[in-house]
Amino acid sequence: MAQTISKITTVTGRGIPLLGNDIDTDRIIPARFLRCVTFDGLGENVFADDRTGGNHAFDQAQYQGAKILVVNSNFGCGSSREHAPQAIMRWGIQAIIGESFAEIFLGNCVAIGMPCVTATPDIIGQLQALIAQSPNTDLTLDLDQLTVTGDSGSHPVSIKEGNRQMLMSGTWDACGQLLQGAEQIKATAANLPYVAWSR
Repeated sequence: MAQTISKITTVTGRGIPLLGNDIDTDRIIPARFLRCVTFDGLGENVFADDRTGGNHAFDQAQYQGAKILVVNSNFGCGSSREHAPQAIMRWGIQAIIGESFAEIFLGNCVAIGMPCVTATPDIIGQLQALIAQSPNTDLTLDLDQLTVTGDSGSHPVSIKEGNRQMLMSGTWDACGQLLQGAEQIKATAANLPYVAWSR
């Protein structure tokens, strides 16, 4: 049975503010957690060292269950570990809004279907303040309209057009595309003399 391609056009949910520039991948998921064979369990260790004080946003009761992370500039810089967006996603985050992102981190997010959009520092500051004051407020990130909407109104966001199209069309999901084309793959392989296709 073919798998349905996962198209991502909107993400709605409560937000979580994470203040600070240049938050690198070693802070997001420390190197000692990279020895895992699968990504399972990474969510509980996201920001492990930063959370030792017990006052990190990811530990605060009002932000549990949040789906949209709001960050500042150069988020995800440092080493190019794909574990960093995996850890964030497995904690429960489905989209990130920030001033700017490190390029490799951004690519790793798109590869797992997690939109990363940018907004001006002023808009980011407004969103972080709104979330801090009213943590139960739902935000809606709309990739079609390129907006983020909340109690403070609607704000413009940006995303590379190629990434936007991949997310909205579902072509970010390489495995899903392969599974959807399984019958075509079998038919092609059956006609190749060097492939012994198992039936």
